[in-house]
Amino acid sequence: MLLAAGAVLTAVPAGAATTPTPSPPPASPTPPSPTPPSPTPPSPTPPSEPPTSPPPGSLPPTGPADLRVTKATTTSVTLAWSAATPGSFPIAGYDISHNRAFDDIMRLQKVGNVTTVTITEGIRATGNYSFRIMARDTAGGWSTTGSSVSVVTPASDTAADQTPPSRPTGLVAANSPEGIALSWSPSTDDVGVTGYDVYVFDGLWYSALYTTVSGTTATVRPIPAMSSLYVRARDAAGNLSAESNAVRSPNVSSPTPPPSSSPPPAPICSVVYRNSSQWNGGFVAEIQIRNNTGAPIENWTFGFHFGGDQVVQNAWGTGTFTQAGRTVTATPATWTRVIPPNGTVTIGLLGRWTTSNATPTGFTLNGSPCS
Repeated sequence: MLLAAGAVLTAVPAGAATTPTPSPPPASPTPPSPTPPSPTPPSPTPPSEPPTSPPPGSLPPTGPADLRVTKATTTSVTLAWSAATPGSFPIAGYDISHNRAFDDIMRLQKVGNVTTVTITEGIRATGNYSFRIMARDTAGGWSTTGSSVSVVTPASDTAADQTPPSRPTGLVAANSPEGIALSWSPSTDDVGVTGYDVYVFDGLWYSALYTTVSGTTATVRPIPAMSSLYVRARDAAGNLSAESNAVRSPNVSSPTPPPSSSPPPAPICSVVYRNSSQWNGGFVAEIQIRNNTGAPIENWTFGFHFGGDQVVQNAWGTGTFTQAGRTVTATPATWTRVIPPNGTVTIGLLGRWTTSNATPTGFTLNGSPCS
């Protein structure tokens, strides 16, 4: 049966009469409406991020104590420590930073609420590494104090002797007809010292072995003004001691020019402070200290005042680093001990802030203001 377009077909019970139902006139064909695209469900609103800074007035955790080395191999260092005490918030974990002596590269490893960790990044045989640990809480706060430890990794994981010699001390440099004459006090070892390695450090992060001698003296060629020399003792198993103090070539020294009566003397130093990285609640900064004089500045003391509420958690390129409120004082590491004439040294900071990371002011070097 052929039905007209739009006709209605009705089922009728068997035997019942049927009355034909007229079909409505055909409607004008309507082009089909395009199917609308399925609505895209709204993206779920991300949950609020946890605060990255503790609320004002909250107490930070106390620093972890008794950081110690429980095992050192050619590729790893295992650390243990006593747990920090929570302040206003529970302990979330710990930040462990480490660097190798005469190397400005600082590495950071975050761990949970544990009291031991094995560090492998950047660890190699006969390296002298310094570690520092800080506690952090669930609100993003850090302890204001921490704990530190240093270790020299062995030359071999299988040798019977894995104990390094003691550090050479008293390294001095003097001019000689052949170059720079070095001398130092001898090291000791549980088996015996077999020699001393003399290194040249470029002032940044690279050291090169210059020579190996059996005694406690050596003569080397003059070195660049930015470079320095240091010594490590060696035993029969190839273990190396920690580094001696560093010395520069005495040839770079020059007498300090007499002070001028007028105009006033220029500042002996200038400072460039740069935030190399900043995030909500934290920062990494580099400070370049320039010696504007014609004579080396040795065993310096550097100070400044933070412009905000920054708190330093770690520093590199420094020997000691203290903070009292906004006032910061730093002394040099062995490889930054001397700022050469018209030369620079660079130190680095890792820290946190709550309300402001404003640029510091009031830079001084040995008590004299810097520009």
